[in-house]
Amino acid sequence: MLYVAFSGSKGRGVFTRKKIERDTVIERCPVLELPPEDLEHIDQTSIYNYYFSWGEEMDSAAIALGLGSIYNHSYTPNALYRFDMDDRVIEFIAIKKILPNEEITINYNGSPNDQSPLWEGVQWEP
Repeated sequence: MLYVAFSGSKGRGVFTRKKIERDTVIERCPVLELPPEDLEHIDQTSIYNYYFSWGEEMDSAAIALGLGSIYNHSYTPNALYRFDMDDRVIEFIAIKKILPNEEITINYNGSPNDQSPLWEGVQWEP
C-alpha cells in the first residue's frame, strides 16, 4: 500500500497506492533507540535528519524502521505520529482522508497544528 517516490525539493517521500481514511493507523514502526550520549555523534552525520527525540525526558533518539524516518514535513500534514514507548514503536495515523498517490506528511514539531520553526528548541510530547 505504501511506497517511496521522489517528492520534488524534499527528496524522497512516502506515498500511498490506496485511499486511507481518517483515523487509520498507516504504519507502526519499531525503533532503534539511541542513548543521549550518542546524540552529539549523530548530529554530525546524515542520520541527523532522520531521527526522532525519544525517551521519558526526550533526551534520547529513535530511528524509525520501516518507512518511519522517510515521511516528509508539512505545516499542513495529513498524518501525525504518536510514540508508544512501551512497545518501542512510532505509529503514523491519518488525520484526514489521504487519496491514492498522495504523499503522506507529518509535522515534525509533533502537533499537526504547530507552526513553530523547526528545530528551534520547541518541545512537544505526543
